[in-house]
Amino acid sequence: MEVDKMDQNEWKYHGEGNKSLVVSHIQHSQVLRFLKYPAEEPGNSHKAAKEAFGHLQNIVDFSKNVMKPFLGENYVHHGEVVHLPLDFVRQLSLKVEQERPESRCDKVMDIFSGYALCLPNLTKLQTCRFSESGPPLCIEIKPKCGFLPFSSHVTKDVKHRVCRFCMHQHLKLANGKWKRMSRYCPLDLFSGNKQRMSFALKNLLQEAQNNLKIFKNGELIYGCKDDKDCLQDLNELTQHLKPYFFPANGLIHGPHCTRTVINELVNVITTALLSNSGTCRTGEIRKVHISEGRAHCDASHFHRDILRKGKGHCGLPKDCVLSKILQTQMLDNVDIEGLHPLYNRVEQYLGEFPKERLQIDGPYNENCFEKLRNSQSEDDGTVDYAVRKVQQYRVAMTAKDCSIMIALSPCSDDELPEPNLVIQTLKSRFTYSVSILDLDPKPYENIRHQYKLDGQIVNFYLKSTQAKQDSPTPNLFMDSEDCTLVLHSV
Repeated sequence: MEVDKMDQNEWKYHGEGNKSLVVSHIQHSQVLRFLKYPAEEPGNSHKAAKEAFGHLQNIVDFSKNVMKPFLGENYVHHGEVVHLPLDFVRQLSLKVEQERPESRCDKVMDIFSGYALCLPNLTKLQTCRFSESGPPLCIEIKPKCGFLPFSSHVTKDVKHRVCRFCMHQHLKLANGKWKRMSRYCPLDLFSGNKQRMSFALKNLLQEAQNNLKIFKNGELIYGCKDDKDCLQDLNELTQHLKPYFFPANGLIHGPHCTRTVINELVNVITTALLSNSGTCRTGEIRKVHISEGRAHCDASHFHRDILRKGKGHCGLPKDCVLSKILQTQMLDNVDIEGLHPLYNRVEQYLGEFPKERLQIDGPYNENCFEKLRNSQSEDDGTVDYAVRKVQQYRVAMTAKDCSIMIALSPCSDDELPEPNLVIQTLKSRFTYSVSILDLDPKPYENIRHQYKLDGQIVNFYLKSTQAKQDSPTPNLFMDSEDCTLVLHSV
């Protein structure tokens, strides 16, 4: 990137979260991620530059030295911090302002420091070594936590039976966060059982919320731009996808069109999720099973008789993306209930010795991974043990909130990419890449909030399910691999 030749007209608004705003290059597969600040906060260029650089470099170091060793070299792109001309940044801010969702405009893009994080655009293929035969597709999935807590510190038995995601749906619905409850269950996706995975993915498509997005040539065509701005019409999505899966435009018309195309999409996603990171082969012999606790959630709507008999779990291929994420999530082996007293131990120590930060907020150097991976299992009552468990929990929380990016590019028959980078469908084939996004370190100060939220989620779920236990819920899906898609008008 030639920073002295930056032109704001070559960049466009890509998206934003609570703490950062992202723009993408119109031609090159690059994005710039800028920090955001409250609109009323006065700008101080010197302070902003120092804080922005430190914050962004911390994100790079955490991704590079902590998350990449846990999740795998091929999945994590840590990027680099770049310093941009302030005039370019300010002109770019004015350009993208009109494209931002109104609900996000309480914060403004950082125009004072000039620092940004430069990353590859993961909505486009990262392994493509030949000309693309059509606009790339990208499916972004936020899978959430894929296991039930097995810690002896858990005080409510329901946490051993119902996953956090399914319980949280009840509270989110009551708070007005979403209009309808999602029937997606993360444990189905992480099961390694293709029927359960297909069921989970179709439920995500049915009610995407902010857990699934689909991009075409970098533009969002399905999912939520923002909590209040959803593009969610399966019939319209089918029209986008049909040329990819049935390029000859034959054999697929009428009422079965949506169902057939969605089945093809789900099969491609499942294949990519089960592929090996090094060789991209499916069907790896070595499987990773959840050795602790149960492998299914009581709130899942998938074949309950099969789940009760324990026949719905196959295990994940050892180095597939879901396996890597799940193993990292399971660094949280004491649950938030067991972690909270350890957090209080650290807080008490910092209260007595306020000048010591115990490397809680970095630096995230090359030694961090070994310390976290080899942390002792028995509590010896020391602050050092508490700090390590807190750090393990934060890494696990990052893995629980990460996103998987599956980029697909149509591949014609006369092109010969590496065979292990190809997914073959009924009428077409794709080259693909799998990456992991959203790997920022979770704030240490957020642990107290997580403890309170955990109690709220569990208590509300118990209260709401007890009130509804005599009211049967209509099953929107058939109890088979081919679930029925219910289309909501938007």
